Amino acid sequence: MGQPSYGAHDDAARNYDAVLYLSFGGPEGPEDVLPFMANVTRGRGVPRARLEEVSSHYRLFGGVSPINAQNRAVIGALREELKTSGPNLPIYWGNRNWHPMLAETIKQMRDDGVERAVAFVTSAYSSYSGCRQYREDVARAQSEVGEGAPKVDKLRVFYNHPGFVEPQVEKVKVALEAVPPDRRAATRLAFTAHSVPMQMAETSSYTQQLSEACRLVVERLEHDHDWDLVWQSRSGPPQVPWLEPDIVDHVEKVHSAGVDDLVVVPVGFVSDHLEVRFDLDIQAAETAARLGLNMVRAEAVGAHPRYIRMIRDLIVERMIASPERTALGECGPSHDICGSNCCPAPVRPAAAGGN
Repeated sequence: MGQPSYGAHDDAARNYDAVLYLSFGGPEGPEDVLPFMANVTRGRGVPRARLEEVSSHYRLFGGVSPINAQNRAVIGALREELKTSGPNLPIYWGNRNWHPMLAETIKQMRDDGVERAVAFVTSAYSSYSGCRQYREDVARAQSEVGEGAPKVDKLRVFYNHPGFVEPQVEKVKVALEAVPPDRRAATRLAFTAHSVPMQMAETSSYTQQLSEACRLVVERLEHDHDWDLVWQSRSGPPQVPWLEPDIVDHVEKVHSAGVDDLVVVPVGFVSDHLEVRFDLDIQAAETAARLGLNMVRAEAVGAHPRYIRMIRDLIVERMIASPERTALGECGPSHDICGSNCCPAPVRPAAAGGN
């Protein structure tokens, strides 16, 4: 994963032996929850009480994160897409925080003779946690595996690719159909994404890319809906400022402003995993019900066939010389090769009593 000074498009044709599907990971049972949370928050100074609180969210779902089944569905569909349309490459799955762990996967790839792989990361946006940290994860896993570890090229972020935007438009239209026809045009949209520390947001294109994705979705709807970009799933020390407002606070605000119907769209996520279901389907939905606000939640893109074809298209894009890179809007396609100053790691606050 070479790093020029900022970022560049890779116009050279590349040959790959495999696809590395790289995701966050999630617990597969109640006994996995706390060890998983410890992996997620390692080095971040998250209080034990917060770990217990978030762990209780997982236990509402039997200690099993929906992300695992959803990743398996996407991988299965992608495997069929590559078999049918090519390139017919094997797919390996590795996670940051739970099994199959990335280092185990990289070792298996080496043992299988894979020399160079192209990596699809389940994050549509640029940020430290959504892009650079995954590249660091790969480098760490390669170092652990040692000699013979495969080279890995990461695919570009896809927030403005039609294969991401168009399925999201379809999901929003389905949600709008649940609103009475005479109120549909006045329905407000709330797009949600994972909150991040302000420092991380200010040193990446995260919020700009999210705003552009929201705009691209709204301009493809039948009506010109009022919309907002809001946040969910905040964690970390309370003294560190994060992106706001939170979706629950936003539900209360729009109700106070006289909004009758609200469609909530988890545009910052590619699947309806646990954070989406807890923050939106439980917390936000309960708040809306208490207030008498009609809230409808749109689905994430999941394993939509157009999204699966997009992954295949991004793989092919890196395998041919000087490809046409598909992107909607005026921002253009993101770079293929991340620069050394892209999405820097946030500076962690010093622990109490530390030097």
